[in-house]
Amino acid sequence: NQNTWFITFTNHSWIPLFEITSSYDLVYKWLKLIDNNYGVRTLAFVIMPNHAHLLLKLPGGDIDLNKLIGNGKRFMAYEIVKRQNKMCRQDVLIKLSSDCTFRERAKGQKHKAFETSFDAKPVYSMDFLNQKLDYIHHNPVNGKWSLCGDFVDYEHNSAAFYELERPHPLADITDYRLNW
Repeated sequence: NQNTWFITFTNHSWIPLFEITSSYDLVYKWLKLIDNNYGVRTLAFVIMPNHAHLLLKLPGGDIDLNKLIGNGKRFMAYEIVKRQNKMCRQDVLIKLSSDCTFRERAKGQKHKAFETSFDAKPVYSMDFLNQKLDYIHHNPVNGKWSLCGDFVDYEHNSAAFYELERPHPLADITDYRLNW
């Protein structure tokens, strides 16, 4: 199923901008926007304090993945910076501003809220999909992260949808088991 992708994008310098600015909602809004406007379905996700992992299914046709993710990061970056300003987090704003390159400044960019690139891997097999689904859902409790006791209790992922058959209150999840 060549239109399914495992996507990762990261806040600049791994700064936990989603957490600092309570911006988890921005990812949910963007996922809803790309579903409504382009038919891009969210199969699974986790929004961590400083990055997000997604399993997205694109409809057939000419959707430019680079443009889709780039526009999403730009949409979120504007709001993250706005929230930083409201919070008077000059320390973070100075870092996000000083790390803009000359080329980025020439294009009008004032702050760097996300790493320039993102990771996108096509999902060609059910084994790979299940491996990434497991990785996404266990991310909040693996490694250095201890964001909850049980991975199904983390509010910013799709684990409870798959493990407990509980709809997510903020995300429309398309069950890959029925649609892949």
